[in-house]
Amino acid sequence: MSTSTLTTWKLDLSHSELLFKVRHLVITTVTGQFNNFEATFESANDDFTDAKIDFKAEVASISTGDANRDGHLKSPDFFDAASHPDLTFTSNALSKNADGTYSLTGDLSLHGVTLPVTLDVELGGTVVDPYGQHKVGFELNGKISRKAFGLTWDAFTEAGGAVVSDEVKIVASVQFVKQA
Repeated sequence: MSTSTLTTWKLDLSHSELLFKVRHLVITTVTGQFNNFEATFESANDDFTDAKIDFKAEVASISTGDANRDGHLKSPDFFDAASHPDLTFTSNALSKNADGTYSLTGDLSLHGVTLPVTLDVELGGTVVDPYGQHKVGFELNGKISRKAFGLTWDAFTEAGGAVVSDEVKIVASVQFVKQA
């Protein structure tokens, strides 16, 4: 079903999170997050399949719960926040799958490199909150190769295992507010 006009939705940061998970020493997973990010999307369809999504995260807002590790991640060894202050995503398509989930494809720009990515998306639903605001929620999951984006720092254990895996899992829970 389609509505007659294009609707703009803006991220509700206080009810959203953007996490990443990466294997450390091959034996555990370290979780981090970006604390400052924004997103908007426009859609005329009630099922959002025509959504045009723009997203930006501030690299310097990275947090893993360890100040030393956060500093290393912001350094030229990894994200190089001084030279590449933002990571961005612009959608190309949001397709509804037979099982009701979605596939979101778009271009992720990180560390000066732009590559296509696909994320799995679940629509959490839509609701009118107690303040009369129309809201919609999504859960997103995906994986990227950090090395493909130029984040190539490596170190190895005595046994030859990587300190940080190449594969990075992306996990986001986002809530949007319909704009008037």
